[in-house]
Amino acid sequence: MSVYRPLVCLFRHGTAARAWRTLTTWSPVGAAFNARVHRRLDIFHQNGLFGVPELSCVEGFEVVQDRALQETQQLVEEACRCPPGVQTVEIFDKLSDSLCRVADMADFIKVAHPDPSYREAAERTCINIGTMVERLNTNVDLCKSLKDLLDNEEIFSKLDPETRRVAELFLFDFEISGIHLDKKKRKEAVNLNVKLLDLSNQFLMSCHMPNRIEKRALPEHIHQHFTKDGNYIQIGGLNADAPDDLVREVAYKVFLYPNENVMHILEELLSCRDKLARLVGYESYAHRALKGTMAKSPGRLYSSEIVSDFEMMREMKTKLNPRNPVSFNNMACWHVVFYLCRFNIEPSLYSPYFSLGACMEGLNGLFTQLYGVSLLAEQPSVGEVWSEDVRKLDCHFTIRGGRQLEDGQYQLPIVVLMLNLPHPTRSAPTLLSPGMMENLFHEMGHAMHSMLGRTRYQHVTGTRCVTDFAEVPSILMEYFATDYRVISQFARHYQTGQPLPQSMVARLCESKKVCGAADTQLQVFYAIMDQVYHGKPQNRSTTDIMIDMQKKYYGLPYVTNTAWQLRFSHLVGYGAKYYSYLMSRAVASMVWKQCFYKDPLNRETGERYRREMLAHGGGKEPMLMVEGMLQKRPSIEDFVNALVSDLDPDFETFIMDSEG
Repeated sequence: MSVYRPLVCLFRHGTAARAWRTLTTWSPVGAAFNARVHRRLDIFHQNGLFGVPELSCVEGFEVVQDRALQETQQLVEEACRCPPGVQTVEIFDKLSDSLCRVADMADFIKVAHPDPSYREAAERTCINIGTMVERLNTNVDLCKSLKDLLDNEEIFSKLDPETRRVAELFLFDFEISGIHLDKKKRKEAVNLNVKLLDLSNQFLMSCHMPNRIEKRALPEHIHQHFTKDGNYIQIGGLNADAPDDLVREVAYKVFLYPNENVMHILEELLSCRDKLARLVGYESYAHRALKGTMAKSPGRLYSSEIVSDFEMMREMKTKLNPRNPVSFNNMACWHVVFYLCRFNIEPSLYSPYFSLGACMEGLNGLFTQLYGVSLLAEQPSVGEVWSEDVRKLDCHFTIRGGRQLEDGQYQLPIVVLMLNLPHPTRSAPTLLSPGMMENLFHEMGHAMHSMLGRTRYQHVTGTRCVTDFAEVPSILMEYFATDYRVISQFARHYQTGQPLPQSMVARLCESKKVCGAADTQLQVFYAIMDQVYHGKPQNRSTTDIMIDMQKKYYGLPYVTNTAWQLRFSHLVGYGAKYYSYLMSRAVASMVWKQCFYKDPLNRETGERYRREMLAHGGGKEPMLMVEGMLQKRPSIEDFVNALVSDLDPDFETFIMDSEG
C-alpha cells in the first residue's frame, strides 16, 4: 500500500466551539475532520504559506516572483545554446515549472486568502508572470531551439513518446501565440494577450458584483431576503432556493439586469480573442481553442427530452402552489433550479449521515480499495496555512505539479481543494448536504488525477491536459458518490454511528436522475452559446445572440431586460471550451458503465483505470487513453448515447420527501 504525501485540502468553515457528543470510532482521517483542531505552538520555526519561507509576509510575493523571473532568463539562455536532444525538452519543462509553481500558487491565493493585501499581491504576481509567459511564447530564438529538435527527424524519432508529445505541445504554444508572424505582428499578438489578461480579470470581478435597486421599488415583505444598503436593496445572486416565487423573480430580474460597462468589457474580450485567433492563422477563436482536444473542432448537441422535464416542473409548481398555477408556456427561468431541488431529496434528512469526517473516511476507503493508497492527516507547520480550518493531508488548484527530477526522485505535487461548507455548531460538526458530498467527491477526483499522475514532465502532469478530458476523473467520482455500494460504506450518523438506511441510499441515488434532461439541455445551451460567441463575429450584441440561441436550444422564454451572459464567468476560463463538461460526462459515463458498474470497488479495475487514464496526465493523446480504458475508440453516437442513457430513470415514480 502506498501513502501519498503532498495533498493539502482547504475547507472553509467557522471556528465555533465544539462540544457535541460525537462518535468515538472515527478513523484518524475521519477524526481529523470531525474533531476540534489543536494547533501546536512553535514560535521558533515560522514557515511561509505552503512552506515557502518568503510568503510569511505580503512583500514575499515580489521576492518569489523576481526569483522565478531571474531563473527564467537563465533557462532561456541555456535552452538557446543547448544542442537538439532530450535536454531541450527538459530545460523547457524546468522553465515551465519555475513559472507555474509561482503563478499557480498566486492564482489560488488571490481568490482564497482572507487578507486583501495578500490577494492583491497575488493578483499582481499572476499578471506579471502571465505577461512573461506571453512574451516567451513569442521569443523567436527560444522557439528556434525547440523547432531545431522537432525538425531533426533522426534525433526526434529516438525520443520516448511522452517527450515527443511534450515537445509538440510546447511548439503548439508558440504557434498559437503567433511565433511565425513578422516582428510587427508578433508584437501585436503580445499586446493582444496582455490586453486579454486585463479584460479577463475585469470580467471575472464584475460577474460577482451585486446589483442594487431602490427599496421602494420592491414589496416591503421581501426586503428581508436581501441585503439592505441605505435606501437601496443589494442583490448578489439568484436566490434560487427561496420558496417564494416573487423573491426568486425579483432576484433574477435585478441580479441579471444589464450593465453597459460590463457589456462593453465582454464584447471587447470576445473581439480581442477573435483578432488574436485570426492574426495567428485560425478561422475563429473556437478553432484555435479546440486544436488538440478530443472534440478537434466546434460542434453541437441537442436533446428533446427537456420538454417533459419542464412539464413535470409545471405540475410540481401547481401542486405546491395551487392558487397560482402556470402553464408550460409560462414556466420561467427562476422556477427551474428551485423545482429541480424540490424533486430532489430533503437534504436535512441526510446531512447527519454526511459529516465531513465520514465523507473523508469514505474517500480514504475508496482510494484504498481501488488504488491501494491511503490518506494521512498531518499537522501543518506554523505559517504554512492561514487558518485552523485548513486541513493538511499527507497523502482544486494545483500549487505544484509533479515531475521527474535529475537525481531520480520525483517532485511530488501539491494540490488544494477549496469548498464552501457549513459552519460547525456547538451541537454538531460540519454536516454536508448530499450535493455538497457529491461536490467533495468531484473535487477529490481532480486532486487524485494530479496525485496519481506520474509523468516525466510537470508541463503535462495531472490536470494539465486538454480541457475536455480534464473533467473525466472528477465526473467519474460523482458516479461513485451516488452508488449505494460506496455510500453504504461510510454514511453513518455522526452521533449514533447508525448507517444510512438502505431505502434512503436508494432514494438518494435515484433522485439524481430526476429532471436530468433539463439540466443536460441547459449545459447544451451554455455550450452552444459559448461556441457562437467564439465563432464567426456577428454584427449584433451578445444579448441578441443569447436571445436567439435560447429560443433555438433551450425551451424557456427570454426574460426582458436581463443579460445572464454578463454573469457567466466560465466564458473566461472555459472560453470556447464549455462543451468540455458534456464530453467529459459522456466519457465518464462510458467508463463507469463498462468498467465500474458491476463492481465499483474492484482493485484490478481501479489499477487499470489508474494505469490507462490517471497516470498520463496530458502526456498522452486523450482519445488514446479513452480507447485504452474502453478497449475501443468511441464514436460520436457513443458519446451522445452515453449522455442520453443517463437521462432515463430506472424507476416509474418518485415521491418527494417533502410530500411526507
